[in-house]
Amino acid sequence: MVDLLVIGGLGVDVRARVPALPLPAADSLTVPPVELRIGNTGAGVALAAHALGLRVTLVDVLGADPAGDVVRAALARTSVRTVLVDAPAGTRRSVNLVDPAGRRMSLYDPRPWSGPAAPFDEAELAALVAGAAHTHVSIMDWARDALPTLRGAASLSTDLHDWDGENDYHRPFAEAAGLVFVSDVKLGERAGKAAAGLAPRTVLVTGGAAGATLHTPDAPPAHVPAVTPPTPVVDTNGAGDAFAAGLIAARLRGADPLDAARYAARVAAAACTHDGMEYPDGLLPRA
Repeated sequence: MVDLLVIGGLGVDVRARVPALPLPAADSLTVPPVELRIGNTGAGVALAAHALGLRVTLVDVLGADPAGDVVRAALARTSVRTVLVDAPAGTRRSVNLVDPAGRRMSLYDPRPWSGPAAPFDEAELAALVAGAAHTHVSIMDWARDALPTLRGAASLSTDLHDWDGENDYHRPFAEAAGLVFVSDVKLGERAGKAAAGLAPRTVLVTGGAAGATLHTPDAPPAHVPAVTPPTPVVDTNGAGDAFAAGLIAARLRGADPLDAARYAARVAAAACTHDGMEYPDGLLPRA
């Protein structure tokens, strides 16, 4: 039995530090070294959970290409177990522009699954789900088709990211999960209504430095303040994934949703002080 099964969300991040966001008008800008490293949301959740001491298995498609080699090498430096299928379209990529305050703008290349059949056999996937205390599904194309199998999880979460509350692509993920994370970037003042529309699920509406709002079936919405990072912010990329991993870890330890969310805020704050998602031992608080 593993603690956490992460479905989908592997890729590489091309990280560029820029003087400001939005970028100033110019034909070219000189920037610090541009780096290629493991990234995307599934990797963020898996690596943060690993740093928090959870036993993690990660299932996804990944290109047999140099970008995929970057991902494989990073995961090999951990005890995260991987179940991978070659992706004909290659490895997903994100270009992350990060300003001096650590704020991020991401350009995402999803590399949709283009194989002739589903990448994972239903029985194989069901066995992996049955062997996990918790399953977290990223909003990948192939994972959407696998949702009927994933509904058999002991507990299931998903992150809708910058959902606008209307896009029908995201809704099956929300309807399958009992725990839903969603950013308020596009929801704005409609966030409360959108969260209420997902009842009776537990919903975390995240707002970066403004904190998060916890919506549960049996209590009024509760604000979860952001935590001041223990050292200067370096990179906010992956903070939301670290928040999700922290909340899942706390819930697996038996914490109630509000205490789990407060702990998750501490984990996210610590993640912002590190450049990248390969967290060194001791960086993320385990208690």
